[in-house]
Formats: sequence, C-alpha cells, structure tokens
Amino acid sequence: MKNAFNILFITLLLVSCSDFQKTLRSEDVAAKFEMGTELFDAEKWSKSYRLLNQILPQYRGKPQAEKLTFMHAMCSYQMKDYYIASYHFDKFRDIYPQSERVEEAAFLSAKGYYFNSPVYSKEQKETVEAIEKLQLFVNAYPNSKYLSEANTLVKELDFKLEKKAYEIAKQYDLIRDYKASIKSFNNFLLEFPGTTLRNKAMFYRLDAAYNLALLSIDELKEERLNDALGYYNAFIKAYPSSEFMDEAHRMKDEIQQELNTITTKS
Repeated sequence: MKNAFNILFITLLLVSCSDFQKTLRSEDVAAKFEMGTELFDAEKWSKSYRLLNQILPQYRGKPQAEKLTFMHAMCSYQMKDYYIASYHFDKFRDIYPQSERVEEAAFLSAKGYYFNSPVYSKEQKETVEAIEKLQLFVNAYPNSKYLSEANTLVKELDFKLEKKAYEIAKQYDLIRDYKASIKSFNNFLLEFPGTTLRNKAMFYRLDAAYNLALLSIDELKEERLNDALGYYNAFIKAYPSSEFMDEAHRMKDEIQQELNTITTKS
C-alpha cells in the first residue's frame, strides 16, 4: 500500500512538473497567469515568479496588473532576493499609490533593506540605508499595524551600529593606541547616549586613559593622569555598582600615587 502511494505521489509530481514546463514554454499568457497565481497561492515562489516574470509586460495597464505586480514582488521577497524585492515593491508603490496594499508594500520594501544589513563587524552602509527606509515608513504610516515590528527592526539595526562603533574603540584599546581609543569612546558616548554599552564604554575609556597616562613622558604625565582621574570620577558617578568597580578603584589608587609622586618631586 505504501509503495502504491509513493508511486501515485511521484506520478502526480511528474505530471505537475510537466504541466509547469509546458505552460512556461507556451505563448498562452492567460494560462501563465492562472498557473502563476495557483503556484503563488501554493507558496511555490520560484515557479510562480518564473511565470509571472514572463507575462508582467503584457498586463501593464490592464485590471489584473496590480495583483500581478504585487505577487511578482512578493515572490522575490519570499525567495529572499531582497534587493530585487525592495525594488519591485517600490515600483508597485509608484505605479499604484492608491492600492489597498501600498502600505504592506512599503513595509516589505523597508524590511528587505533590513535583511540586507550585514553583521556588525562589516561595513554598515546597508544598515544605515535600512534604518532610513524603516524610519520613512514609520513617518509615513504612524498608525500602521506594522509599526511595532518596524520600530523593533530599527532598534536592532541601531544596536548594530552601536556595536560596530564600540568594537572599533575597544580594538584601539587592545592594540594600545590609547589616544585613538579615548577619542573613539568619547565619540561613541556622544553619538549613542542611551546605549546599553555605556557602562563598558566608560570603563574602557578609563582603562585607555589610565594606560596612556602611565606610559606618558614626564611633560605630559600629570595632565593625562588628571584626565584619567576625571574619567574615573565620571564612571563611578554613573555606575557606582558596576562589575568593573574593583578594577576602577585599583586604577584610581595607582593614578593617585603617581600624582602624589609628581607633587613630591615638585
């Protein structure tokens, strides 16, 4: 019985594939539209796209064109070809600005940019573009049912930019380019005042200032020790219960000893 079922399934599959290939090669535009729609409803995105892509030009200006254009874009989206999908959704919005699906198209276009955002360690041009597109959507549709998801995506992308900037500053600290590290952490804290990485950023800024001061020549040492002490005071004021507090206190004690030594020599 099981073998009979398998044979029947394979037969139906072959017939289905044969029908698809026959329709794909035919000149029957209506048949392609019908099968393309059936395949779309069955979530056979790749096959549906191939059929719809062939007939899209023939339906321009016709009543079916709006539906066809949206399905064509959605196939690209479901196939995870997000660059193409966003392009087609934007085109749909331009051609059919009064469509009941224009809001959905705007959101899916912006979300396509979100999916093209790379990991934080890479160049973040696409991330910035995705944030801009999602923000434009939020501004255009402040009461959208997609608003909550759009805001969540923006926050995720914002954090990716924060993480990128933080890791750059941290890397300077690790390679002992302490001046660059301090500058980068200062820029990071100004650019992302509400970041969840603020605690770590302020600590590693202190760490960089501490190391820079200790390694400085005599002419620069006192000024840099006082700068480091200022970063320490800012850190303990902002995070009196930080997990880095013991290490911060140790640095402060050494900074103070160095300052006392300089004062004694004077």
